[in-house]
Amino acid sequence: MALRHLISPLDLTEEETTRILDLADRIGTHKEAYAHLAEGKQLATLFYEPSTRTRLSFESAMLSLGGQTLGFAGAEQSSATKGETVADTVRVVSCYADIIAMRHPKEGAPLCASMYATIPVINAGDGGHYHPTQTLIDLLTIRQRKGRLDHLTVGFCGDLKFGRTVHSLVNSLVRYPGNEFYFISPEELRIPDYMIERTLKPSHSTYREVSDLEETLPKLDVLYMTRVQKERFFNEEDYIRLKDTYILNKEKLELAPSDMPVLHPLPRVDEISVDVDSDPRAAYFQQVQNGKYVRMALILALLEITDPLTGEKVL
Repeated sequence: MALRHLISPLDLTEEETTRILDLADRIGTHKEAYAHLAEGKQLATLFYEPSTRTRLSFESAMLSLGGQTLGFAGAEQSSATKGETVADTVRVVSCYADIIAMRHPKEGAPLCASMYATIPVINAGDGGHYHPTQTLIDLLTIRQRKGRLDHLTVGFCGDLKFGRTVHSLVNSLVRYPGNEFYFISPEELRIPDYMIERTLKPSHSTYREVSDLEETLPKLDVLYMTRVQKERFFNEEDYIRLKDTYILNKEKLELAPSDMPVLHPLPRVDEISVDVDSDPRAAYFQQVQNGKYVRMALILALLEITDPLTGEKVL
């Protein structure tokens, strides 16, 4: 089989996506059956910018499969400080590991890495571009909460300009029939034009760009909140002006349907009040747990390891 990478959520077909989600569900239910499948395998985590959940989730996933991890948690800890290119780094790391998870602040860096690596590369987030593993986590959580991935009205709120998790999830959800979208943001952080022209219009998706969260909440099946990302701003004054535009609290949540899950890729700052955490609609910590299972499933799939419960490979 040809070497497979995961750089964009669209690198997986709808059928392959479903198989990954199904495997993640099985792992969550039968953890012991998967505990030793990656023994002797090594995952390299090449993280050129800070991360807590994604990096630890990848490492936890590999360790839970019986494998090992190596890597770095910041560009300053790598030979990038000496001027080494991404291409040379992955050539070297391909000699040490069996699979790579890479996060990079520059859009396209993981794609570049995949062109030179001799082992599978997983994009763990590249700038404001894509975050395909988070997309799979989001899809799994939505499917668990709503029982389907089609004919949903999904609201995205906050930083839609730089939000790579938003861009990735929209790219996936437009492939399922009947989905509609509300993009809730200030003008400065609206969904990029390229997302409208390359994704929403070609798929003939129904979408609306609005600014009022409270008015939109009653219309939604799913709400996806995001933080305003300080690290993406060139001007701190703009960040300070926009960071508290939307704050979801228990009072506002009363306007929403009783079965509307609230998702957030985390970390949050203050865009979701802690008084929402106890509401049964809060799904963001469920996303965190799903993150481990999804990444376990991806590692097994890209390493072409047979699922012991089905006797088949996933990809």
